[in-house]
Amino acid sequence: MRYLAIDYGTKRVGLALSDEGGNMGFPHSTITNNGRLIDEVLELITRKEVGAVVMGESLGFDRTPNPVAKAAKEFGTLIERRTGLSVSYEPETLTTQEARRDFEGVRQPGSGSVHVDASAAALILTSFLDRQKQS
Repeated sequence: MRYLAIDYGTKRVGLALSDEGGNMGFPHSTITNNGRLIDEVLELITRKEVGAVVMGESLGFDRTPNPVAKAAKEFGTLIERRTGLSVSYEPETLTTQEARRDFEGVRQPGSGSVHVDASAAALILTSFLDRQKQS
């Protein structure tokens, strides 16, 4: 089964996909969080034959929801309603910072935050898949 991971942000949303066997997450793309966000995500789910969705769970260091958490949860609920797919939540604490480290010192065009968001989604997905294998 293929998984889609979403690193939800108020400006940009990072997306990652697993391989068909659901073993590992790979950065896919970053899209703008605008009025077309749900349509673009639903189109990707259909085109890539996604069987489950993993949303980054946005929590502060004290494990309480941060300001983005409510909007991310609402988006996850919308995906469930529109697709019938299960949406799981995986803590995303520091994934963006970890992904950003991968691009330190890189000064090529297009290597900035757009790739960081998709890489953060891949970290979220890989963490989720690893936990699934252990249980």
